[in-house]
Amino acid sequence: MYDLVLAGGTVLDGSGVPGAIADVAISAGRIVAIGRFGAAEARRYVDVAGAVVSPGFIDLHSHSDYTVFDAPQAVTQAAQGVTTLVTGNCGFSPFPVVPEHAAELRAHGGFLDGDMPWDWSSAAEFAASVGRLPLGVNIAPQVGHGALRIAAMGLDDRAPTPAELDRMRALARAAMADGVAGLSSGLIYAPAMYAATDELAAVAEAAAEAGRVYSTHIRDEGDRLDEAIEEALEVGRRTGVRVQISHLKAVAPPNWGRVHAAMAAIAGARDAGVDARADQYPYTASSTTLTSRLPGWAMDGGVGALVRRLESAEDRARIVADLDARSGRTFLPERIVLSGTPEGPYRKYLGSDVAAIARAVGLTPAEATVDLLRRQGGVASIISHGMDEDDVRAILADPTVAVASDGWVLHCPGTGTPHPRSFGTFTRVLGHYVREAGVLDLATAVAKMTSLPASRLGWTDRGVIREGAVADLAVFDPAQVAGPSTFDEPWRLAEGVLHTLIGGTFVWEDGGPTGAPAGQVVRTGVSG
Repeated sequence: MYDLVLAGGTVLDGSGVPGAIADVAISAGRIVAIGRFGAAEARRYVDVAGAVVSPGFIDLHSHSDYTVFDAPQAVTQAAQGVTTLVTGNCGFSPFPVVPEHAAELRAHGGFLDGDMPWDWSSAAEFAASVGRLPLGVNIAPQVGHGALRIAAMGLDDRAPTPAELDRMRALARAAMADGVAGLSSGLIYAPAMYAATDELAAVAEAAAEAGRVYSTHIRDEGDRLDEAIEEALEVGRRTGVRVQISHLKAVAPPNWGRVHAAMAAIAGARDAGVDARADQYPYTASSTTLTSRLPGWAMDGGVGALVRRLESAEDRARIVADLDARSGRTFLPERIVLSGTPEGPYRKYLGSDVAAIARAVGLTPAEATVDLLRRQGGVASIISHGMDEDDVRAILADPTVAVASDGWVLHCPGTGTPHPRSFGTFTRVLGHYVREAGVLDLATAVAKMTSLPASRLGWTDRGVIREGAVADLAVFDPAQVAGPSTFDEPWRLAEGVLHTLIGGTFVWEDGGPTGAPAGQVVRTGVSG
């Protein structure tokens, strides 16, 4: 007798082929049969006729390792049908922790930190700490190059010594042995922005040796997009590592349309033997820290050093001059919205753009940016409306580009004005871009959320519906699925997902959370 049968739904198995009506039988957390079964053959028989049954969605790009301790049930994800979050992206991971640089590592991801306990040093210890939570989602950590660099040499703006590079490589290999899903880099952030291509390739060798992925937030998504794409591909050429280019886009109006050349370059590298793909979130705005808009020298030594630097009138003037020089291209004050910051004089401007904030405080936009960071301790999150809808659609139509959120908000409701991608990335694709806009068909969209990300991670028993696969599943109404969260009203859960199952256990049932602690930490290449 089966533990559970989901009966009468249209099964999209994740491969991209059209679906067919069938029952899915589950026992001991795995799919054991697909066919037609009677109610008497199952301990529980759930009629899902009229709905789609698909693999649970795998989010290749999440920062929820920093927020899962605050909201382990991850209701924003269960409501979308997301069953696995791949974390440690953009070079930010909360490990490895070494005593001499622990404070610097905590500050590195301070704009993300949801009050973590920091009771670990290694990847394995981090996994154990997360694994003790009542998880409503699976977590698959990566190790961040930024975190490795901090552990080896702090936040300095310089090349590593040979000994420091060896330390980074050793720590990366240790993380691979502990079961991380891959290595990530975030080359617009300090200290990773100080790394040369040679350093990135040297550290990426650890991921290549372990058969893991190298996911990279590339060095420039605007004026130097082509060069940044080429650097990522070069790491793949040198090492043989699988390259995953994170949230592919072209930023600022002068660069719109350049995504076509970027996609062609990635495809050309594949044809030449580089295993390269990309991922994307379906919005025309990004979200990150306001410090990412500063020149690299300003972040030498990290946020603490920045705050001290901002007390110098000479350094403030230098930063203002740099921002003014980039105004209209990579610094777009009217398109940068303050979405989060601690208590302080600028918190009242949450939801306002930098240009409006500048007018309110009687400063130029560049001056207001510097003053905001000075008075808010260097901690401010932003939403940047810098992309073009035609570019978003062109990228989304590419079946080799995975869907991923780049989100981190796991609870709902809440305060502030976070990016809606945390609440509706996957259902927005299914509702708006499939059903309403017809940018791609449903089976292809599901594949971009399931088997494609699983293949990038080297996973063969997730992201698919077949006998023997883990029973991580999403059941949704294709006529109702939607992502109603908006930039003006972000705190809205996804709609149209009826059930989300992790290992055959309902974490979202009949449109609401169950509270079941069914999630786990997925450790790649580690048994038990």
